[in-house]
Amino acid sequence: MILKQLRLSRHLSQDQLAQMSGLSVRTIQRIESGHKPSVESLKCLASVLEVDISTLNQEQFMMDKKSGNWQNLPFWLKCWFALHFLNLRPKRQTSKRIEIMSHLTGFSFCLLGFFNEAALAGGLIMLATAYLFYFLSWQGDQYGIWYEDAEITTQ
Repeated sequence: MILKQLRLSRHLSQDQLAQMSGLSVRTIQRIESGHKPSVESLKCLASVLEVDISTLNQEQFMMDKKSGNWQNLPFWLKCWFALHFLNLRPKRQTSKRIEIMSHLTGFSFCLLGFFNEAALAGGLIMLATAYLFYFLSWQGDQYGIWYEDAEITTQ
């Protein structure tokens, strides 16, 4: 079921969706974790999210690449979708790990730059990489693209 994807695409928390639909937060959590919802719950969710019940029952969200929504996405986000299609799903934890390691390496190389000019250049490149991953993490949070193995969050 694609409830979580639809909820995140509308920038709604589970609490907000529960309040708007008249369902409990726990019901939203159960549905997002894979439990089968009742027809009444599906009707409530479909009306709030402005989709058909059949859309809610889809296992995967398929984006029409000719639609305006797809065309308006940033290029890097389209790349994340391609990685998702190849089952190479990004994890926030991995992105943060790369960011931290890039910062540490960058600062270390910048300190070595006092003795070697090439180390300074490498340090600056690593710092730029760290800030790029910081930006990508922030964008990933904005668009909700992260994949987590056993994720049930109340947000």
